Amino acid sequence: MRSAPIVAVLLLRATPLVAQSDLPPAPYADTQIADPAKEAEAKALMETLRCLVCQGQSIADSDADMAGDMRALVRSRIAAGESADEVRAWLVERYGEWVSYEPPVSPLTWPLWAAPLALVILGLFLARGRFKRRRR
Repeated sequence: MRSAPIVAVLLLRATPLVAQSDLPPAPYADTQIADPAKEAEAKALMETLRCLVCQGQSIADSDADMAGDMRALVRSRIAAGESADEVRAWLVERYGEWVSYEPPVSPLTWPLWAAPLALVILGLFLARGRFKRRRR
Protein backbone atom coordinates (compact mmCIF):
# COMPACT_ATOMS: atom_id res chain seq x y z
CA MET A 1 0.00 0.00 0.00
CA ARG A 2 2.89 2.39 0.65
CA SER A 3 4.17 2.06 -2.87
CA ALA A 4 0.90 3.22 -4.51
CA PRO A 5 1.53 6.97 -3.92
CA ILE A 6 5.12 6.61 -5.12
CA VAL A 7 4.00 4.85 -8.30
CA ALA A 8 1.35 7.53 -8.89
CA VAL A 9 3.92 10.32 -8.55
CA LEU A 10 6.34 8.54 -10.88
CA LEU A 11 3.60 8.05 -13.48
CA LEU A 12 2.63 11.73 -13.33
CA ARG A 13 6.24 12.79 -13.78
CA ALA A 14 6.71 10.40 -16.73
CA THR A 15 3.67 11.68 -18.64
CA PRO A 16 5.52 14.53 -20.44
CA LEU A 17 8.13 12.05 -21.63
CA VAL A 18 5.44 9.88 -23.19
CA ALA A 19 3.91 12.93 -24.89
CA GLN A 20 7.09 13.63 -26.86
CA SER A 21 6.85 12.60 -30.48
CA ASP A 22 9.39 10.18 -31.93
CA LEU A 23 8.33 11.08 -35.46
CA PRO A 24 10.62 13.21 -37.62
CA PRO A 25 9.40 16.74 -38.35
CA ALA A 26 7.16 17.15 -41.38
CA PRO A 27 8.87 18.09 -44.64
CA TYR A 28 8.79 21.88 -45.09
CA ALA A 29 8.26 22.35 -41.33
CA ASP A 30 11.65 24.01 -41.02
CA THR A 31 12.73 24.02 -44.67
CA GLN A 32 12.00 26.99 -46.88
CA ILE A 33 10.44 26.85 -50.33
CA ALA A 34 13.02 27.25 -53.11
CA ASP A 35 11.06 30.12 -54.72
CA PRO A 36 11.69 33.26 -52.59
CA ALA A 37 8.37 34.87 -53.60
CA LYS A 38 6.37 31.81 -52.54
CA GLU A 39 8.36 31.52 -49.31
CA ALA A 40 7.61 35.18 -48.52
CA GLU A 41 3.91 34.55 -49.15
CA ALA A 42 3.95 31.45 -46.94
CA LYS A 43 5.87 33.27 -44.18
CA ALA A 44 3.41 36.18 -44.23
CA LEU A 45 0.51 33.75 -43.92
CA MET A 46 2.20 31.79 -41.11
CA GLU A 47 2.59 35.01 -39.10
CA THR A 48 -1.21 35.45 -39.11
CA LEU A 49 -2.10 31.89 -38.05
CA ARG A 50 -2.35 30.94 -34.37
CA CYS A 51 -0.60 27.85 -33.04
CA LEU A 52 -3.31 25.51 -31.77
CA VAL A 53 -1.03 24.20 -29.01
CA CYS A 54 0.71 27.36 -27.78
CA GLN A 55 -2.28 29.66 -28.42
CA GLY A 56 -0.24 32.80 -27.80
CA GLN A 57 2.20 32.33 -30.68
CA SER A 58 1.88 32.22 -34.41
CA ILE A 59 2.82 29.00 -36.17
CA ALA A 60 5.89 30.81 -37.52
CA ASP A 61 7.22 31.33 -33.97
CA SER A 62 6.09 28.14 -32.25
CA ASP A 63 8.27 25.07 -31.68
CA ALA A 64 5.30 22.73 -31.12
CA ASP A 65 4.99 19.68 -33.37
CA MET A 66 1.50 20.79 -34.42
CA ALA A 67 2.86 24.18 -35.53
CA GLY A 68 5.55 22.41 -37.54
CA ASP A 69 2.88 20.31 -39.24
CA MET A 70 0.87 23.46 -40.00
CA ARG A 71 3.98 25.24 -41.38
CA ALA A 72 4.64 22.23 -43.62
CA LEU A 73 1.03 22.25 -44.78
CA VAL A 74 1.11 25.97 -45.57
CA ARG A 75 4.40 25.70 -47.45
CA SER A 76 3.38 22.62 -49.43
CA ARG A 77 0.06 24.16 -50.48
CA ILE A 78 1.70 27.48 -51.42
CA ALA A 79 4.41 25.59 -53.35
CA ALA A 80 1.65 23.67 -55.17
CA GLY A 81 0.21 26.95 -56.40
CA GLU A 82 -2.59 27.75 -53.98
CA SER A 83 -2.99 31.34 -52.85
CA ALA A 84 -2.61 32.42 -49.23
CA ASP A 85 -6.35 33.17 -49.08
CA GLU A 86 -7.22 29.66 -50.25
CA VAL A 87 -4.90 28.10 -47.66
CA ARG A 88 -6.33 30.34 -44.91
CA ALA A 89 -9.88 29.43 -45.93
CA TRP A 90 -9.02 25.72 -45.78
CA LEU A 91 -7.44 26.07 -42.33
CA VAL A 92 -10.38 28.12 -41.02
CA GLU A 93 -12.79 25.53 -42.39
CA ARG A 94 -10.83 22.77 -40.68
CA TYR A 95 -9.94 24.44 -37.33
CA GLY A 96 -12.46 27.29 -37.06
CA GLU A 97 -12.08 31.07 -37.00
CA TRP A 98 -9.93 30.85 -33.88
CA VAL A 99 -6.91 29.69 -35.91
CA SER A 100 -6.66 33.12 -37.54
CA TYR A 101 -5.35 36.24 -35.82
CA GLU A 102 -7.51 38.24 -38.28
CA PRO A 103 -11.12 37.21 -37.64
CA PRO A 104 -13.62 38.45 -40.24
CA VAL A 105 -16.40 40.86 -39.34
CA SER A 106 -19.54 38.81 -38.85
CA PRO A 107 -22.51 38.94 -36.46
CA LEU A 108 -20.58 36.64 -34.15
CA THR A 109 -17.40 38.76 -34.08
CA TRP A 110 -18.74 42.32 -34.36
CA PRO A 111 -18.40 42.89 -30.58
CA LEU A 112 -14.66 42.19 -30.93
CA TRP A 113 -14.39 44.90 -33.55
CA ALA A 114 -16.74 47.38 -31.84
CA ALA A 115 -15.43 47.06 -28.25
CA PRO A 116 -12.18 49.05 -28.76
CA LEU A 117 -14.07 51.91 -30.41
CA ALA A 118 -16.71 51.88 -27.66
CA LEU A 119 -14.01 51.93 -24.97
CA VAL A 120 -12.24 54.89 -26.60
CA ILE A 121 -15.51 56.82 -26.83
CA LEU A 122 -16.32 56.00 -23.19
CA GLY A 123 -12.82 57.12 -22.14
CA LEU A 124 -13.15 60.41 -24.02
CA PHE A 125 -16.58 61.00 -22.44
CA LEU A 126 -15.22 60.34 -18.94
CA ALA A 127 -12.16 62.52 -19.55
CA ARG A 128 -14.35 65.35 -20.86
CA GLY A 129 -16.45 65.23 -17.69
CA ARG A 130 -13.30 65.25 -15.55
CA PHE A 131 -11.84 68.26 -17.36
CA LYS A 132 -15.13 70.20 -17.10
CA ARG A 133 -15.12 69.78 -13.30
CA ARG A 134 -11.54 71.06 -13.02
CA ARG A 135 -12.32 74.27 -14.94
CA ARG A 136 -14.99 75.32 -12.41
